[in-house]
Amino acid sequence: MALTTMSIPEELRRASLPASDDSLGDLRFRALLSDEAWYSLPPQVRRRFSKRLAGGRTAVYTGEVLAIRMNRAGWCLAQLARLIGGPLPIGCEANMPSVVTVTEDMATGGQIWTRLYARRHGFPQVIHSSKRFAGPTGIEEYLGRGFGMALRIGAHDGMLVFRSDHYFLQIFGRRLRLPRWLSPGEMTVTHAERSEGRFEFALEVKHARFAVMIRQSAAFRESAP
Repeated sequence: MALTTMSIPEELRRASLPASDDSLGDLRFRALLSDEAWYSLPPQVRRRFSKRLAGGRTAVYTGEVLAIRMNRAGWCLAQLARLIGGPLPIGCEANMPSVVTVTEDMATGGQIWTRLYARRHGFPQVIHSSKRFAGPTGIEEYLGRGFGMALRIGAHDGMLVFRSDHYFLQIFGRRLRLPRWLSPGEMTVTHAERSEGRFEFALEVKHARFAVMIRQSAAFRESAP
């Protein structure tokens, strides 16, 4: 998936800026993208990823899972990942409510993302992860039990794209980069603006041997503060 490299006229850049400087309170995602990539994103996406969440503020997004598929290898990976906190969906129930909250991570200066997926039977699945603005790529996602992945961020066709660069394990104060043969696969997450104030989140885990193991899409809108 190629990142956008189109040239954006200066007049268009100024016209694309959000009206309120407060919406640009958090520039950490902005700093990881080129000007061309950032201004190719819809204004709603830029504002969403510039939201100031310091001081205990929380962003809440409500919606539903639209579709989810996983092959046998994906199902096994999701169950195995429960040992580090269950960062992947463990079932294939679609058309179910979902809630995402984002808060500031006071310990690391990053963001805590909490995803709740309702299930027809039993308690909802709750996934926690921490996005940290650190590491060789400038951003990484900590999943739990010392396990995390370095990310690369870009833009493509108006979507914000997060793609895994490599996985790592932090243990006894050391950071160990996992070899490619131990990788659970390439993970890609996209954030795309849709109509009526909704946006679509899509997750895909693809392995060189097992093909697309997991694919999930969900639609959300921001709840009123």
